[in-house]
Amino acid sequence: MLGLKLTTDPNWINIAEGNLEEILTDHAWCEQKAASNAISLVVNNPEKTEMVDMLLEIAQEELSHFKLVHEKIKERGYKLGPERKDDYVNELAKFVRRGVSREASFIDRLLFAAMIEARSCERFRILSENMKDEDLAAFYRDLMISEANHYKVFISFARQYGNREETDKRWQEFLGYEAEVVKRYGKKETIHG
Repeated sequence: MLGLKLTTDPNWINIAEGNLEEILTDHAWCEQKAASNAISLVVNNPEKTEMVDMLLEIAQEELSHFKLVHEKIKERGYKLGPERKDDYVNELAKFVRRGVSREASFIDRLLFAAMIEARSCERFRILSENMKDEDLAAFYRDLMISEANHYKVFISFARQYGNREETDKRWQEFLGYEAEVVKRYGKKETIHG
């Protein structure tokens, strides 16, 4: 369903479990950024009422996930650390076209969001299937389903608002680019790292 061209390094789960405080803090900030991204798309495209309605729901859900992750941090006696820079997302953002039509840029922003949700979904699947902490494994299973739904929303709106054939071609380009990017990741205790 997700179409990812390269799976995460299997050793990443060991790295993630080796420093739960770090992975949870990074995850919390990823949720905050996802909420902000949804709001940004709303702010820049207020005329797209159907999308605005759906992205407002996603923004609220992402913010609720931030709160849920923060609760998991506190339950384990950890503290939410400072916001982390997400190198993976920053590299992916470089693929979003600049200096093109407003529509082309908008479609890229939707595909960019879909790509992040797809990779997050894959990482949450790995966590849900491999974590020794049963509470966190179940937690990540629920979040994996949510990320898959968000992926579907973003990819659907890209196809709805753009030319379907061109959008699907651009999505394949995103998948190829992301596969090259992700080769350098899976070695740090971060959701995308």
